[in-house]
Amino acid sequence: MESGNERLLGRHTEYTDMSTENAGMTGHLRSVVITTETALGGVLAGVASAALATSATDQLGLAIMVGALIANIGVLRLLGIDVSEFGAKDHLFNAFMTFSLWFVTWGVFLTTGVTL
Repeated sequence: MESGNERLLGRHTEYTDMSTENAGMTGHLRSVVITTETALGGVLAGVASAALATSATDQLGLAIMVGALIANIGVLRLLGIDVSEFGAKDHLFNAFMTFSLWFVTWGVFLTTGVTL
């Protein structure tokens, strides 16, 4: 018979999460792949903005970042991540990471005056 503590601690219950139900990819590896891809996407978008945008007020820089957000979904699919299971939280994480790294990267290029 199961005691109250065992039910609370979940010793006899099976817990499955969408992050662990990926084709051969553990939950931790999946998280690392998603985080790395979104971070690199943001950095690449920042470098592209620095190379193609003429100033900080050029809307092309923002368009590049939005393009990187859309491209991230395709790249994640190519890497074997099932993005159809993504909820709002996952998409917000993708957008936050990409935006943050784009902002920091492009900001560094703008403040240092480096041109590509």
